[in-house]
Amino acid sequence: MQNCANQLTASTSPPLLISAHLAFYSPASLAVCPGDPSIVTLVVRFPSNSSQQQQLNAWPGQAKSPWSEHAFWDRENDLLFAAVGASRTLDYFSTLNFRRRGRNEALLTNDIVDNHPAFASIEAAATAASIAVSYLFHRYHKHRLERWTSIVHASLATSGAVRNYCLKTAHP
Repeated sequence: MQNCANQLTASTSPPLLISAHLAFYSPASLAVCPGDPSIVTLVVRFPSNSSQQQQLNAWPGQAKSPWSEHAFWDRENDLLFAAVGASRTLDYFSTLNFRRRGRNEALLTNDIVDNHPAFASIEAAATAASIAVSYLFHRYHKHRLERWTSIVHASLATSGAVRNYCLKTAHP
């Protein structure tokens, strides 16, 4: 029987039939020696019923994460959805402003933008779509993505509106 020191030096050539990025590791370097103090063993115990699961979730003194379970229509989401709606409204008026100054819309056709009810409904639908995507993330317990969807949407719409206001007038 070989000891760990002999085993590590016994075979140093990598096997031939492995992918290139794994060829740098010899099988001996991947061997685990019993009693090696550098090896940490982690034992995970899964609860067998729902009462044990509730006990695991309710440890005393356990700090709650800011992204933990919450109601969908909580204060933070309300503020984020209001920010998305406000930024889309700002985008609506900034787009109408630069159309009056003779600029052309890049993402939509000018006919859609010049049709004010149609353009307003597109902006409202974008806000509703953002809320729907946030709800899907909430439903599947992806709470960080739920919040970040609104943050990114409001940021992009606001930066687009600021860009629209910064454009120079096309006609004299």
